[in-house]
Amino acid sequence: MSQVPALEIRDLHTWYGESHILHGLNLQVNPGEVVTLLGRNGAGRTTTMRAIMGLVGKRQGSIRVHGEETIGLPTHQIAHHGVGYCPEERGIFASLSCEENLLLPPVVSSRGKQMSLDEIYAMFPNLKERKDSPGMRLSGGEQQMLAVARILRTGANLLLLDEISEGLAPVIVQALARMITTLKAQGFTIVMVEQNFHFAAPLADRFYVIEHGQVALQFSANELQNQMPALNELLGV
Repeated sequence: MSQVPALEIRDLHTWYGESHILHGLNLQVNPGEVVTLLGRNGAGRTTTMRAIMGLVGKRQGSIRVHGEETIGLPTHQIAHHGVGYCPEERGIFASLSCEENLLLPPVVSSRGKQMSLDEIYAMFPNLKERKDSPGMRLSGGEQQMLAVARILRTGANLLLLDEISEGLAPVIVQALARMITTLKAQGFTIVMVEQNFHFAAPLADRFYVIEHGQVALQFSANELQNQMPALNELLGV
């Protein structure tokens, strides 16, 4: 396995207008890891994801993707470094069919493997059944599957997944957990923002707890039980 981190963030500061959101955040994600960002609402987790993609008003510090500095790049060039972002709002094109949504993104990176439609449908059989349905007619769970599947078509190998389990039925949440396990086995690197601790806990290799725009706690999966008192204090889980 490569010793170069898939993602390395150092002293990251971000702003939305005059609002200073991240205050010197540091984190590292190794190739093939699943890392979960925990924290209360407003702590800066989603802002961290958006900052990686260059979707904040201003950012300072260092964001290295596969060893290459991206802090000064526009969003479309960051995607070419193999980063795929699935935002909380999903961004499905309502008037396009499920399959048209899947076919829309171009291949933007050679770092990962561009999944074929057959591979997508094998991983998400619900999408195959609904391939001709307009995006607006898909259930929330189907839209979430489509949002993740769409970035797998681009060749991205570093996946940023923001609150993918939120508001979904337990059977869909279980399907998404199986998807993450499968993607990890295939060598994808995954960074998740999750409010659902019980969804994230069995999937992640490591955890970062973000509070007030900084990392308040970091630990590995095998330290989870020992860190529960601190997590209860920070998150109220």
